[in-house]
Amino acid sequence: MMQQSPETPGAVDPGCLFCRWILTEQALETVGTVAAFNDGYPVTEGHLLIVPLRHTPDWLSLSAREVRDSETLIRRLADRIRTADPRVSGFNIGTNIGRSAGQTVFHAHIHLIPRRDGDSDNPKGGVRGVIDGRRGY
Repeated sequence: MMQQSPETPGAVDPGCLFCRWILTEQALETVGTVAAFNDGYPVTEGHLLIVPLRHTPDWLSLSAREVRDSETLIRRLADRIRTADPRVSGFNIGTNIGRSAGQTVFHAHIHLIPRRDGDSDNPKGGVRGVIDGRRGY
């Protein structure tokens, strides 16, 4: 069974979608205190979520170790995605913190979204597009 974070062993919320994924061992890969999962509503092929093993509300509540483990896993997965699909020419990496920022599952998670030339008519501005009409400049 996947082990819980040493910072707070057993800290899971059975009502949380991501905690249930963790408890049912659906992770694609685990590094220390975090695990990677397929996004349930991917915006591109290969869209993944990096999730801490302990239930904590958002990225700002991650421990230093969880941040380091997340970085390690993101780099490993990005390299693997690029190797498997040479069409991948970029990534968006991001997190939503709070309902007003679009967070819908209140268990910290980081999106790793592979990007390919042509997957958007005009990708200029990237994450600035989270506010309607603000991406272009």
